[in-house]
Amino acid sequence: MPVLGAHLSVAGGLRKAAEAAAALGCGTVQIFTKSPNAWEAKPLADADVRAFRAAVAAAGLRFPTAHDSYLINLAAPDDAAFRKSVAALAVEVERAEALGLSYLVTHPGAHTGSGEDAGLARVAAGLDEVRGRCPGVKVKVLLETTAGQGTCLGHRFEHLRTILDHVTDADWLGVCLDTCHVFAAGYGLATADEYAATVDEFDRVVGLSRLELFHLNDSVKGRGSRVDRHAGIGLGMIGPEPFRRLVTDTRFAHLPMVLETPKEGPAGEAMDPVNLAVLQGFLADAPVARAG
Repeated sequence: MPVLGAHLSVAGGLRKAAEAAAALGCGTVQIFTKSPNAWEAKPLADADVRAFRAAVAAAGLRFPTAHDSYLINLAAPDDAAFRKSVAALAVEVERAEALGLSYLVTHPGAHTGSGEDAGLARVAAGLDEVRGRCPGVKVKVLLETTAGQGTCLGHRFEHLRTILDHVTDADWLGVCLDTCHVFAAGYGLATADEYAATVDEFDRVVGLSRLELFHLNDSVKGRGSRVDRHAGIGLGMIGPEPFRRLVTDTRFAHLPMVLETPKEGPAGEAMDPVNLAVLQGFLADAPVARAG
């Protein structure tokens, strides 16, 4: 059975996210270890690290994960922006390691006009630099699939394959597949055949062995829109059935699956419990079996 969880707030302290995950009945959690919209962050206090680790252990959470800053862009052709991004990602890795996290999710970046080939080469070089700065860490950096807005890389599986092929050490890297993003990028999910074809293509191009984590999000916009707007499970253009197939697919029964869906409904109601209940309902409705 997959390990379900959500991206949760650390307001009031990092441990609050782990405690909230436990209250929701989650098996995993994703956090920001600092503001995603700022370059700088206060160093982690030892007491906060201990409290977070203790809360994760008390809740029995597996695969605790962080998402890095939205400002980081390893594909940037500008040298100053590239150097700043490398330094910032190295700090994110060190923070994730200190907190005992399994994964740190990052977007490949945007080439901003230099072209896909140049951008992908830049990403690989940046990841090599970060690895050199953080040689002994256990945390894995996961390249996230993207919707492909603007010049963002990662909206084709081939982009991820190219990065993995060109880094010096690919063993510390993996992939996070975001359902909204791949759908908005143009991959099919709606029917059983489309779902099977997309999973098979990912396996052929990247390899299912590289897949470490899912972000489960429906999409406000249609297939191929290249617009990254998340919706609640079954409430967007993807619909409920692809998520049923995904959570009951035996190939992914061991993997963490994290919600990044809207936190509030139209009446202000909390939606994480609703979305988790939908996924848990899919698991309860049918025996886990390979879908598609």
